[in-house]
Amino acid sequence: MTPSDGSPRAQPGRQLREANAGFGCAFLILIISDTSENSSALYVVNVERNGKIIYTWKGNQRNTHIGSYDLQTKQNEHLYMFERDLHIISCSVNNERTLLAVSFRQYTEEERVSQLLQSVSKYLTLLIEIQPINNVRVLKAVDSCVRVQFLYPVEDRNTSTESRLLLVSEDKYIEQFDIRVVAEEHKVMIQNSGQLPRARVADDLIWAQWDMMEQRLFYVVPKESRSTLKCVQFYPDENFNSILESHLDISVNDTQFKLVNFGYDYCQDQDVSSKSLNLQVFASKAGGLCVCCSLASDIPDEVMYSIYFLHKGYNKTFTVSLERTESHQLKEVAFMNLDYYVAAYLPGEFLHLLNIQHPDLPCYSLFLTGEDARIDMLQNCSIQSPLMSTVLDCHVGSMYAVSISDSALLQFLQNSKHDSERLAALHCALLYFQHTEDLEMQIIWWISDNLSTCHSFDPIQEFIIASLYCRMCPETHDLNKLLPYTSLLDWIGIIPRVTCATDIISLPVLEFQNSKGFWEKLNSNLESVKYAEPHLHYHSNVLRREWRKLSEEREERTTTVYLRNIFENAKKVLSHLDTWDSEERLVPLFQEEDYQQQLLMGLMVAQLKDHLMRHLQYVGKKKIDQIVLDYVANLLNLVHRILKEVWRRYQLHSCIFCFDERGSVGEFAVFHIMSRILEAANGMCMPLPPGFHSLHLGLGVRCLPLHTLLHYIDHGVLHLTETCVRKLLKDLDNTEKNEKLKFSIVMRLPEALGQKVRQFWNHPTNANLIARKYVKLLLEKLENRQCSRPIPERLAVPVEFLPLNYLSNMLADIENQDVHPYEKQDHINVRFVEEIALKHTMNLLGLK
Repeated sequence: MTPSDGSPRAQPGRQLREANAGFGCAFLILIISDTSENSSALYVVNVERNGKIIYTWKGNQRNTHIGSYDLQTKQNEHLYMFERDLHIISCSVNNERTLLAVSFRQYTEEERVSQLLQSVSKYLTLLIEIQPINNVRVLKAVDSCVRVQFLYPVEDRNTSTESRLLLVSEDKYIEQFDIRVVAEEHKVMIQNSGQLPRARVADDLIWAQWDMMEQRLFYVVPKESRSTLKCVQFYPDENFNSILESHLDISVNDTQFKLVNFGYDYCQDQDVSSKSLNLQVFASKAGGLCVCCSLASDIPDEVMYSIYFLHKGYNKTFTVSLERTESHQLKEVAFMNLDYYVAAYLPGEFLHLLNIQHPDLPCYSLFLTGEDARIDMLQNCSIQSPLMSTVLDCHVGSMYAVSISDSALLQFLQNSKHDSERLAALHCALLYFQHTEDLEMQIIWWISDNLSTCHSFDPIQEFIIASLYCRMCPETHDLNKLLPYTSLLDWIGIIPRVTCATDIISLPVLEFQNSKGFWEKLNSNLESVKYAEPHLHYHSNVLRREWRKLSEEREERTTTVYLRNIFENAKKVLSHLDTWDSEERLVPLFQEEDYQQQLLMGLMVAQLKDHLMRHLQYVGKKKIDQIVLDYVANLLNLVHRILKEVWRRYQLHSCIFCFDERGSVGEFAVFHIMSRILEAANGMCMPLPPGFHSLHLGLGVRCLPLHTLLHYIDHGVLHLTETCVRKLLKDLDNTEKNEKLKFSIVMRLPEALGQKVRQFWNHPTNANLIARKYVKLLLEKLENRQCSRPIPERLAVPVEFLPLNYLSNMLADIENQDVHPYEKQDHINVRFVEEIALKHTMNLLGLK
């Protein structure tokens, strides 16, 4: 294993392997990078903040070596060698690599008795000068186990004359040593000749965990019937203070002392693992703080574990029914930190990925069983997570990098049978991974294939809302608390084999001043919980009511300042949209004016702006204006993105607006998808890009039989637009079939739209409709204005047909009073009515 000079021959480089989760139909291949080529010979004993992995191995003469591996440079460094076979328990090197602290077991109890060494301490803790190797100082010589850890309070600190060392004793206390060094003749030596200065950090603890990246210490102390979690933060100015306290409803009676991320005693810890507190604390970059605990269950075929979401103010206890149980199997759940997720893992049974940021609904967490949950390289429960997305297998002393495979996730999404699996996988794909064109394309294709298989949620709504959330939240701190991340308000589905109980817990108490980073984010999350966080997320209920109200009052309020501002907002969104999509459009979306959609766009901008201004006052109006415009423009772009992908998938052409032939199978599929997009938009009260309704109607005309088309129009699935109706009236000839279609469309046109487009259909039936409508409007105006009865002697046109003369005189009198319903169409007047009336009468009499 090692050459004669003691340096490790096997480079523990990061050789990529895949933990084949039985990947026939498997989901989560967790990509695992082994840190050693021969993991049975190298044992990882610590991971420092600077990414150095401290490991040990046995040399040719059974000497015990200590080395470090740098994750950045991929280089190994030999640190020290003991000329005897020792069992290293804990080891740490300071940032300057001048001091090495080592804790090891000198003899077992049997060896001490057999060799009459009762007066010799069982454990020894040393402080060694290693630049160069020089003096060795004994810190502890006791019969209780001791762990050591140097502090790294400042990143990129190259030189310092002082180091600080934590010493954790099995006697349930932690203390800090201050060590000063001096450089003498190219040597770095410990300056203190007597005892090293020390300070007590914690007492009476039964569990502790070290967070090397953030330099903080979590520990649990028993308190009456409950236990209390505390946290000590170490600062660059060499001070430390208790910063967090939280009560946990965890029984600690008869619990043995346990340490996490302080090294691993491969013999002793395996003996006490079943009697100690199986607890780990995980923090996320977004200010989430979770306490994961494996609980004892009296039922043989069940396993229980709790996740305390301290940043949310509640605890979830999960009970999982096991598929197979062996008497020798230890039902201890292992936990892993993946930042956005916490993984609860029981080898051979399940892998539960719990969403930290959105833990309220269980359908956002992935529960995997069988082959989907198998991780080949991790087949035992002795797992720690010293760094984010990293696990240490404490049985074999090997460390692995862990991540979620996007390709395997998509395969799992495609093979999922339950809505809970589909929704969890969809959110994982949208919120966990960085968005790429290929990933979005594959998700859109899956959505287009599964619109009818998702029963408890709308995949189009979830895609749009989750994608917007992912794109917008990085722009500003706290935006993630104000924007919606799902269209679901509740979820009543079940996850097979899993039951979940939720309990409200008291919020942790924070004590800090001017602290940035994680503690500031955690405090912000706790403040959100105090102010009822679900109500902070923007919701469309008010928007829907206001939109309906303004739509009904259109004629009365078109000139108000309020509406002018609303439509000005819509113009800004559309101009914003145009600058982003300058490429030639594959999908034929016309840049048409749509009153209803522009009204909805403008209202969404106004209301979202008001919502953000109430909670983000420190951001500033200009920044919020930009965020809101980006949000609505991104929303429209996502709809266009869906259309573009399905257009490509079904190989449709951009010239789809030809009504002289029937639609293809691909066109019908796209029409169905557009109908579901419209349904999703109506459900969320969100605007659609300009031209959507025209394209939808055009596909409907090509794909649907007439009775179905009219049914869709009457029920609001298809919207009659000026662009599409005008083209239909102009392009289709007047065959009997086309006349029936045109007449059915014209009869359903709203009044304002009908006035604009009827003139493009040159047909007697249409002219008759226009004349009738004109007469009706004139008579309504007459009634409203309470005009005097017209004088029969005033003839507008010399026609000797008394009923027509009477009507013409009446209409002419109304026109003379400046009442003209069709002001922009001068050719529609009394003369036009008379001509149409005479033509219609002649047609009825069979005269030419």
